[in-house]
Amino acid sequence: MKLSPVPLEAAVSAPAEWWQIVAALGPPAVLAGAVLAAFIGWRTLRQKAVADAQALRQRTRADDRAEWWKRTQWALDKALEADEDAKALGLASLAVLARSDLAREEELELLDIAWQSVTEANGGEGTWDEDVEAVDSAEPIGDNGTTSTDRTEEGRP
Repeated sequence: MKLSPVPLEAAVSAPAEWWQIVAALGPPAVLAGAVLAAFIGWRTLRQKAVADAQALRQRTRADDRAEWWKRTQWALDKALEADEDAKALGLASLAVLARSDLAREEELELLDIAWQSVTEANGGEGTWDEDVEAVDSAEPIGDNGTTSTDRTEEGRP
């Protein structure tokens, strides 16, 4: 007599264990955590880039103002010299520096006082509004610092 295998039917109707459910949710949870970490990292980098750009603008503005003040000190020193040419150069420089957007209200008042002091010493000649030929010349300034491009040959050794 030969025995033949008989299929055995087994029905499992018990619910899944809690650890089986947690194990099944593991990969989507890891993916969600990675997406959240990437988003937080992106926001942090974006915030740092904005803060760095703002700090650069602020530092550039402060450097520009510091350089403006150095030029103003130089112009004030020149304006107070006894030599008339140096005085004219200093006053012309002060006129240009006063038109800069880097000058604050109190600095403009300081320049006005200095201008009045120098002009009173000269007998009251000169105002902020007078045209200074060296500054307000209609001729363009060349690339190499010349005062006219039509009378020079630039780039020649």
